[in-house]
Amino acid sequence: MADPAAPSPAPCPICGKPRDQKFRPFCSKRCADVDLNRWLKGVYAVPVTENDDEDGDQAESEPGQDRS
Repeated sequence: MADPAAPSPAPCPICGKPRDQKFRPFCSKRCADVDLNRWLKGVYAVPVTENDDEDGDQAESEPGQDRS
């Protein structure tokens, strides 16, 4: 019998069904493909701060910032 104090594995992030080890963290290949499609279409996006330049340094136009 399972230990009641042990945390249950999280459900599939797409449909909520129990996860399958073969398709971890999803329950099936279909849910894995749905997630991949969302990434490719840009549904998921990493937020970007417009104040940073390409190197990640703060832009020079910001007042009050010393660039020593």
